[in-house]
Amino acid sequence: MKSRSTLAAWLGSLDGTRLARVLDARKDAISPPEPRSVGELADRLQRPGSVALVLPRLALPHLQVAEALAALGAPASRETLAELLGASDDETSHALDAVLEVLADHALVWPDGAGKLRMTGSLRQAWDAPLGLDAPLEQLLAGATSDELRRMLTALDVKPPGTKPQRLAALVAHHSNPEHVASLVAKAPAAARELLERRAAGGPAEPAQFVMVGHPNPGLEPGDRWALDRGLLIQDRHGYGPVRMPAEVALALRGPGWHAPFEPVPPYPRLASVTPTEVDREASAVASAFAARAASVLSACSAAAPARLKSGGVGARELARIGKAAQADEAVVRLALETAYAAGLLGRDGDHVAPTEAYDAWAEQEPPEQFAVLLQAWRDLPLTPTRARDEDNKALPALVAAPPCDGCVQARHGLLTAAAELPPRQGVRAASELGTLIAWHRPLADASAQDGTQFADVIREAELLGVLARGALSALGIHLWTDDTELLSAECRRLLHPATAVARIGADLTAVVTGTPSARLAALLDSVADRETSGTAVVWRFSAGSIRRALDAGRIPDDITAGLTAVAGGPLPQPLSYLIADTARGHGRVRIAPAACVIHGDEPALLAELAAHRGLAGLALRQLAPTVLISRSPLDTTLAALRAEGYAPVAETADGTVRIEKARPRRAAAPVPAPRGAGPGDTRRLAATRGVKASAPIDPDTLAARLLAAPLTIPDPAPFDGGAPFATDTEEIVAGWAKLLPYSDVRQLAHAIDAGEAVTVEYVATSGNRTVRTLSSLLLDPPYLEAWCHLREAERVFTLSRIHGVMSVLPG
Repeated sequence: MKSRSTLAAWLGSLDGTRLARVLDARKDAISPPEPRSVGELADRLQRPGSVALVLPRLALPHLQVAEALAALGAPASRETLAELLGASDDETSHALDAVLEVLADHALVWPDGAGKLRMTGSLRQAWDAPLGLDAPLEQLLAGATSDELRRMLTALDVKPPGTKPQRLAALVAHHSNPEHVASLVAKAPAAARELLERRAAGGPAEPAQFVMVGHPNPGLEPGDRWALDRGLLIQDRHGYGPVRMPAEVALALRGPGWHAPFEPVPPYPRLASVTPTEVDREASAVASAFAARAASVLSACSAAAPARLKSGGVGARELARIGKAAQADEAVVRLALETAYAAGLLGRDGDHVAPTEAYDAWAEQEPPEQFAVLLQAWRDLPLTPTRARDEDNKALPALVAAPPCDGCVQARHGLLTAAAELPPRQGVRAASELGTLIAWHRPLADASAQDGTQFADVIREAELLGVLARGALSALGIHLWTDDTELLSAECRRLLHPATAVARIGADLTAVVTGTPSARLAALLDSVADRETSGTAVVWRFSAGSIRRALDAGRIPDDITAGLTAVAGGPLPQPLSYLIADTARGHGRVRIAPAACVIHGDEPALLAELAAHRGLAGLALRQLAPTVLISRSPLDTTLAALRAEGYAPVAETADGTVRIEKARPRRAAAPVPAPRGAGPGDTRRLAATRGVKASAPIDPDTLAARLLAAPLTIPDPAPFDGGAPFATDTEEIVAGWAKLLPYSDVRQLAHAIDAGEAVTVEYVATSGNRTVRTLSSLLLDPPYLEAWCHLREAERVFTLSRIHGVMSVLPG
């Protein structure tokens, strides 16, 4: 409540310009409905969820100052904070003021009327142990009795005051003086001194030990009792929980030369000189190449929509198919698909991913406008599209419905900020060196390190898009950083050339288009030729197969010739004209008609009568020759229809002979039961009647020895083996579907479902892969089992018939 009132008072004291800066930095707090007062705004600014959205956007020094202030236990003075951070010189002091100004703009830290710095409670809770320090002494002793405080002061040779608040204040004053604490520890026994110094350097938590719930700590380290008696270590007054060191004691023992980390200056990478012209030239080439390949990728998706995996997303096989069709590598395919999906150009359509109606309008635009749409989508994409492997080095599908990753967005924004703050006309020598800069600007971003290189994926994406060129931020990246949509579109039009509408068609049966082909030109050439290469120039090759494909699509030779002549700007080369004419001459000379069966005979009049018979219209008969009809219905259906109309047809086999229709008596396939009263001597006779070789007689002595050597276990017969009925309905349902499980496994799985317990199963996927998974939160939905899979860390649906074994939860 105190924090809320001081924040509201500080907000009320700001002028309009400064308050607008706070509102702009914390847009999450002014989302509809708008706050109606400064007090309501203060409440929204201190919500834990609101503060959690701000932290990933802060740079390293902002988080370091906030952590130091949390360790001091705000409110604290600016001088105390500066002393803790070691900000004693003018340069570091000015940097601290700038950091505090940014934290105030985000309403995370602000000055109160008493000259103290305050912070939101939610921000303080962001660290369990800021700077490795535990809570202050006053907080740790909140439950201590007055007599316990008196004994601590007496052990410190301090005369105890009369009341409990006075005794607590005296103890806090003593421990807040580093000289008193250092002098006291210097006189301590060696075991206590070693323990205190180790705890002060290592953080608040002592080594983990097993403590039975409901029983005091079984033992203390040597020296613990001496420190506990003097308040240098604090334990729960009932003896439960770990021994804790107050923050004042830890800071005093770290010594006057120790300071909290504070890095106000970003790391300095190796730089190289680069001119704006060089940056523009490389950015233009890279962006133009990506725009062309992205258009090819989406065109391939339009021609054949990629199929989605059962688990969601587009798998490696479909990505490879699209990459082969578009002449693009996997990184470009993934980047194009994810940005297009985020821009609304692709959408899920059942078990496929298909272009939307927005794609048709996008495909008609010029490359600069197309590229601007994808670039803007990339800026705020809540994932890393080119990341192809997870932490376990397993392949990741594209376009998978994963939760939004704000750390991925902040990694991209950190890259733009880091590159934008490089010196003018300078670029990093190696793009990978930007990783340390991004980590400084966005410490909480998703680093997604590969081969030890931080932010390798996002840096590679920026290079593919032309945002980074020659190690510097291009003009495209500058306007992407400022989020200026209009200037970004203008820069795309300046750097990317418009689409090419003409092609150079050669006598070697190739069509070459320099630059990016227009959508109309690409569609025409894709329909009559095969794309061979893509890049700064795109090459198509004509062949008899490609021309035949266009004719199969319903185009006529004159239409193909006219379309190619229009884009070539002149007459076509003679070899291409001959190829079109020759292919068209042979096209359709042989035709294939669908038919379920063929009717033929020696009498043309009879066949004509059948074709015209109204009662046989349901067969969809079609006459191909005077003595040949085809039927759209299967052979047996056609045969029955003709006989129903009074004709006497016969059926033929596949080799042309007449099929003999002879009904065989029906016989059961069940085994012959044993005759009643059959004795041991009838075994061989019964085996002979079944055609089975009789087994050799069993030696009773051998069998007895083997049975006596085996453990004495008598399993209960399963219900489906004539045993007792199922104990629960769940057992009966599981046994009906999981037919490969023995009854003991059925009981264990049914018990886990009914009791809500975790269980480990052996599962065989549809691919044949056999895995062992631990499942919890089981929900039975025959023939499926829905559960939380600890192997995949996600909800999964399992087929009961594919569970091959059940066991108790594996350790670890």
